[in-house]
Amino acid sequence: MFHFRIDKKWGNHMDWWIFIVSYLCGSIPFALIIGKTFYRIDIREHGSGNLGATNAFATLGPKAGIAVFLGDFLKGFLPVIACVYYGLEVSPLLVGMVAVAGHCFPIFAGFRGGKAVATSAGVLLAYNPLMLFVAVVVFFGMIWMTKYVVFGSLTSCLAMVIYSFVDFNQLNLIVFSLLFFVMIYLHRSNIRNLYHKTEPTIYEGKRVV
Repeated sequence: MFHFRIDKKWGNHMDWWIFIVSYLCGSIPFALIIGKTFYRIDIREHGSGNLGATNAFATLGPKAGIAVFLGDFLKGFLPVIACVYYGLEVSPLLVGMVAVAGHCFPIFAGFRGGKAVATSAGVLLAYNPLMLFVAVVVFFGMIWMTKYVVFGSLTSCLAMVIYSFVDFNQLNLIVFSLLFFVMIYLHRSNIRNLYHKTEPTIYEGKRVV
């Protein structure tokens, strides 16, 4: 019989401000800002339409894609680091997941954001680098085998669920299981395209600049 543990406090009411900061940080739409500022393009009207690094790579090119990835990555990394640095009595993982929620449903962009990948990676680097290593290996391994980013995104998140189960960590298991189902929802158009064989591979992105 498994005995799960929760090794982080759920929170002190005096420290809950970090969740608001985390959500607002996660809501910064770097893909939208970079697209409009430097390319005069609303990235939501091109490619997959999402405000994430993958769409930025595909529609704006590698420079913009890298810039968006770094911005989205830091949105997850910084709130978790702040939580640890200031010794807040809240779970760093939950703080990070609020940033991910902000990225996916940003208040500054009509609640239409990205698909959680880069921001989740930032959270993992600050929270558990070993988990990030496993996720990165699975992510790029699946892309290498299938040539589809969607497979890498979903299987890397599923790997976190399995990792949490093997590690007997109840909080992690709950959080990453919920994240996995959210990612399935966010990638529903990609899954539909895969079914109809219309999903572009990593070699088929259509740049607009």
